Amino acid sequence: MNTEHLIKMANQIGTFFASQPDTRQARTDLAKHIQNNWEHRMRTALLGYLDSQSGEGLLPIVKEAVAEHRHEWPPT
Repeated sequence: MNTEHLIKMANQIGTFFASQPDTRQARTDLAKHIQNNWEHRMRTALLGYLDSQSGEGLLPIVKEAVAEHRHEWPPT
């Protein structure tokens, strides 16, 4: 799994959702988008990167969304 590519994709999604006026809803929508559109191994790689590298390079909205909603992502 190419981590740099995942970071780039996550940040592109984050940039889109950061334009929403309600930041709480934006974080929820961002996490839901990743849950619904990324396959399990992509989500797992993102979580691993966030845990091991503190999410360096990820936009704050992405880090916050993942931290707040990771428990909602199905394990498989």
